[in-house]
Amino acid sequence: MAGITKAQFIREYSKKLMEGNAALFVGAGFSQPAGYVNWKELMRDIAEDLGLDIDREYDLIALAQYHNNQRRSRTHLNEKLIEEFTKDARPTVNHPLLAQLPVHTVWTTNYDTLLEDAFKRHHRRVDIKITTENVAQTRPGVDVTIFKMHGDVTQPDKAVLTKDDYESYSLHRELFTIRLKGDLVSLTFLFLGFSFTDPNIDYIMGRIKNLLGQNIPHHYCLMRRPQPPSPSTPEARAEYEYECRKLDLRIGDLQRFGIQTVLIDSYDEITEILQELNKRAFLNNVFVSGSADVGSSEFDYTRLLGFARKLGKAIIDKGHNLVSGFGTGIGSEVIVGAVEGASGTLSNMHDRLILRPFPQTVEDSRQAQVFHEWREAMIALAGFSIFLAGNKLDDSNNSIPADGVREEFDTGRTPPLHNYPIPVGATGYVAQQIWQEVSQEPQRFYGSIDVARELEILGEPARTDDELFKAIFDIIRKVHRNRAT
Repeated sequence: MAGITKAQFIREYSKKLMEGNAALFVGAGFSQPAGYVNWKELMRDIAEDLGLDIDREYDLIALAQYHNNQRRSRTHLNEKLIEEFTKDARPTVNHPLLAQLPVHTVWTTNYDTLLEDAFKRHHRRVDIKITTENVAQTRPGVDVTIFKMHGDVTQPDKAVLTKDDYESYSLHRELFTIRLKGDLVSLTFLFLGFSFTDPNIDYIMGRIKNLLGQNIPHHYCLMRRPQPPSPSTPEARAEYEYECRKLDLRIGDLQRFGIQTVLIDSYDEITEILQELNKRAFLNNVFVSGSADVGSSEFDYTRLLGFARKLGKAIIDKGHNLVSGFGTGIGSEVIVGAVEGASGTLSNMHDRLILRPFPQTVEDSRQAQVFHEWREAMIALAGFSIFLAGNKLDDSNNSIPADGVREEFDTGRTPPLHNYPIPVGATGYVAQQIWQEVSQEPQRFYGSIDVARELEILGEPARTDDELFKAIFDIIRKVHRNRAT
């Protein structure tokens, strides 16, 4: 069977994610594992009302139209939609992975609210487009726009369900068509949740072809291979071979629309792919964790603040983006350095400098939970975490470890997040503790990437700042090189 390899897809699509040119198109199959039925099950009662066998029907949109014709009303269809998509379904592990990806445009044919809920849980400001009036409106300060091109469960009477709805789509939802055309030209899409039985896929593909002709950039689609039968009876084997031939034809057909198919053996691979995309998508973003009210005997406070400032400048100078939460002492110096590094390119500082200052007016009973969620959302934006110092003064003015820095290290290692930790042990305190842990088992944090020598240098206070910087960015460069293969 044709198609491109997972490795090729991940390499190409992650590059689009890093460049900010990626988008998502999510179909019904993505919500099904969350507890929603598929289209066939949704239409089973409708088919029985018509005296038909749902297992013998393939054109489910025509089935909805037959029901509408017979009843002269779509009230029952609307009730089925509300019943199915307002029940208590839980998001799958893939929903937060999707919501973490640095995409700003998402199209979906789904009626449920799982997508927008997932993005909101990751503190992303969402603009939901359900009607043409929504499409015509622009909201400032939005992180991601979700186009629900077939409607939403909150407005079942306007959902696209029947042949009438599809045939009049360009009349009633023309702005969706116009916007989709622009996005398909300017962005690279990943299609998720589409199958051979999805009643929307043929309509969507035909619409794309009619809109763009041959001038379509590459897009991608994940599809599951037919599984060899067990036991392998002649009938089962013949059915398997038939499904393989049909898949080959479908792959060739999708290529007409610029869509490259990535074949997987199990739906569990989607989770693995999304995890890998998240790891790669943020490799250009560097989070600096640290706080300090004092320095150490080997790395005094003046040097520490100067080091933080030069680090911020180096991150920007070397083409990376800075993620910061304003840690005491350290955070402000890193940010000042980053601004100095971007002095010639201040116009794009919105993208280069990602600031998430901690909320200051949270009641004590909720502070720990709010701060944990804040750290999680912030660290999810970065591929690397650099740790500096990590101390604070207690009520008696004694220096103690900063537990927030340790929590940021632990958070970055909690699935589905995966930060590469770069502890500058030379700066002492919590950073030194993290450095000892990472240095003892570097393969646990870096796999086969050899960073032992760089880590050794980062633990030596006698090293110059330039030597420490070289070790930091050598680690980043080695990871980038490894992920690019």
